[in-house]
Amino acid sequence: MSSQCKFKRYIWELPVRWCHWINVLSIVTLSVTGFLIGYPISLGHSASDFTMGWIRFIHFTAAYLFTVSVLSRIVWAFIGNQYAGWMEFFPLFSEKGRGKLVRMLRYYFLIDKEVPETIGHNPLAATAYSLLFCFYLIMIVTGFALYSEHAPNGAMHAALGWVTTLVSNQGLRLIHHLSMWCIFGFVINHIYSAWLMDIKEHGAEISSIFSGFRFTVHREKE
Repeated sequence: MSSQCKFKRYIWELPVRWCHWINVLSIVTLSVTGFLIGYPISLGHSASDFTMGWIRFIHFTAAYLFTVSVLSRIVWAFIGNQYAGWMEFFPLFSEKGRGKLVRMLRYYFLIDKEVPETIGHNPLAATAYSLLFCFYLIMIVTGFALYSEHAPNGAMHAALGWVTTLVSNQGLRLIHHLSMWCIFGFVINHIYSAWLMDIKEHGAEISSIFSGFRFTVHREKE
């Protein structure tokens, strides 16, 4: 026979939680203002109200905030604790990670009934996060490349001008737009998976992104 004991463990450090919620706020703001920029509508009483100008200003401000948050999270992957480390996002690089990934896939394909308990990111989610950050970087590069076109002689255009030589203006807009929809798809799956794991593991999956603490199960033989 065996007994189970739950232990409270500090998993998500403050910078990780801050970056998570800044990204959430930024993505919502960028999506709403981005739609309005792509499909402009008249919200002001007159042209002097500068409505679209303010929408663009909010979009660009959120873009800078989002960029700082993403870059900060990448830096923290090298200086944070083991659960924030960059190796967590590449489970295929280790035999142990590959084993955990297979067990998680077996659960999601309904082959196994018991969900494999993980302390930090489960390997399947971590792999998805690494892909998500690729979309983040695509959004940042294409977004600022488009933004730099307003000042062809500026420093930003000098740094990102090579992007416009590879892809046309409309091509950049299309990539930027499609990447946003890919991020939307991840968000839907992310919310569902977090809710599912919270129910199945009883480890405070959702509340941990607020508090930083998760509960882990330790099994002892009697």
